[in-house]
Formats: sequence, structure tokens, C-alpha cells
Amino acid sequence: MPLEPSATPEQISARQQAFDNQPDPATLVSREEIRAALLDRHTAATQDKLDAAHVAICGCGGLGSTIAVALTRIGVGHLHLIDFDRVDMTNLNRQQYFLKDLGQYKTEALRSNLRQINPFTDITIDTVKVTDENVPTLFENESIICEAFDVPENKTMLVNAVLENLPDK
Repeated sequence: MPLEPSATPEQISARQQAFDNQPDPATLVSREEIRAALLDRHTAATQDKLDAAHVAICGCGGLGSTIAVALTRIGVGHLHLIDFDRVDMTNLNRQQYFLKDLGQYKTEALRSNLRQINPFTDITIDTVKVTDENVPTLFENESIICEAFDVPENKTMLVNAVLENLPDK
């Protein structure tokens, strides 16, 4: 049984206003400050590898959103968020979203939240359902794919589709 929203029009408007009025995080910190903080934790060689990493996260729910936050915090340079769902009230107890995110696509809300951690992470989003047909194009630029789906059949489909599309060596 789907959850029926109980928000009033005023609450929905307040959520949209909170979403629309966030400060641009890039105005709050410089790329150099972020890099210096990361270098305090890693060697320059390690950070250079993290900067160059391209990671796709398939599913932006409990596991995927948490992975994305952790990768952003350690300084991974390029994230690709893939999910088709929207944030709802039942997500807030276990996923990396806030009240202001309710009703937003998970990919868009998560990108906004990740920019509050590091506004200089390159984040690509695809608000689609992963299928056998779109795997080759979705992951053509990714060297690491994190599978974070809820449904076991979707996990199997992704693994099989990725294996079928690996370049011959």
C-alpha cells in the first residue's frame, strides 16, 4: 500500500523554498581548502588516484546514498548517480536525505546534498531505471560500479549485463 502524503500545501511550499534557497556551497569554500583538508588525511599520490576515480552508484537508497556520501567525503573526483525513484518520508530513517528533499528525485536530491560536502566533486546523474539495454551507455565512462539495488533480480541483471558488455581482452 503506497504512502499517502499528508503534507499541507503550505508544507509543500516550505519544502520547495528550502530546496530553492540553499546557498551555493562553492561560495563557502575554495577548491584549494578542500584539497588541503584531503591531503591532511591522504598522501598526494593517494589523493591523485581518488581525484581520477570514476565511480557509478546504481541505486541511491540506503546503501547507495551512504556510499555516495562516504566517497564524497574521502575525495573521489567523479561520481555517477543512477536511480529512478523519488525521496519519500519512509526514506528518512535510513537514507542520506532530509525533509527538504521530499518529493525530489533521489539523484537530484543526493547531488545537492553531496555538494554541501564537497562542491567540487564532479557529479553526473541519470534519473532512469537500469536495464539490459541501457547498461552499455550508462557505464561507458565508469571504471568502478557500485551495485546498491534493493531487488535481487535487479542485482543479477546488472551483473550479467555488465559482464556481457565488458570489452574483449
